[in-house]
Amino acid sequence: MRRSLLALTILAFSISTPALAQTTASAPTGAQQQAAFTLAPLPYAYEALSPVIDVETMRIHHGRHHQAYVNALNTAVAATPALQGKSLEAILAEVSRHPAVVRNNAGGHYNHTLFWTLMAAPGQGGAPSAKLLAQIDKDFGSLDAFKKAFETAGLQRFGSGWAWLIWSEGKLRVVSTPNQDNPLMDDAPVKGAPILANDVWEHAYYLQYQNNRGAYLSGWWQVVNWNKANALFDAAAR
Repeated sequence: MRRSLLALTILAFSISTPALAQTTASAPTGAQQQAAFTLAPLPYAYEALSPVIDVETMRIHHGRHHQAYVNALNTAVAATPALQGKSLEAILAEVSRHPAVVRNNAGGHYNHTLFWTLMAAPGQGGAPSAKLLAQIDKDFGSLDAFKKAFETAGLQRFGSGWAWLIWSEGKLRVVSTPNQDNPLMDDAPVKGAPILANDVWEHAYYLQYQNNRGAYLSGWWQVVNWNKANALFDAAAR
């Protein structure tokens, strides 16, 4: 890969909304008088993704689940001098050196911060750019074939985890990760720069879809923010 994953992921967050970019601020110096990481507001209203994702799911997912990852990560950082002052991406790049509580909550914070930016109200997310679509056709055969591979990755993930489209070693690849792992972690089986990510933990869909994860995965394309995915691909593949 011609650019480091650390550089790419910093760029990825820098082209998010300003509020979301603030979530990777460094920890304060001296006594820890404020949290190292914070939960940014969503870049849209809680009801914006309806009817694909219901408002109550969004309120709980963002305001409770994501907030819990932020809180636990801040507690871990405060108790670990080696982590203080490091960005979220820097922590992920060395996550195998740290306890599981760091891995789970740093991953949870990163994954969700990215996830929110990769969605938009139905009809507002644009379409794959010509450049991204050409690469999808090259690596998967067609957009439909890619979508099927992505949905399958999410559907076959046993228990909780994520489905990803990543740029890795000069090509697009679909992978899945367990729990809150992601392809930026130093010990990820397949490393790459995220282009798309979908959360397949039950809390992401169960209120609306119950145990029908497949319906959630197939409906999710209606709220994909292709404009964001295009920007991430441009940054990764240049």
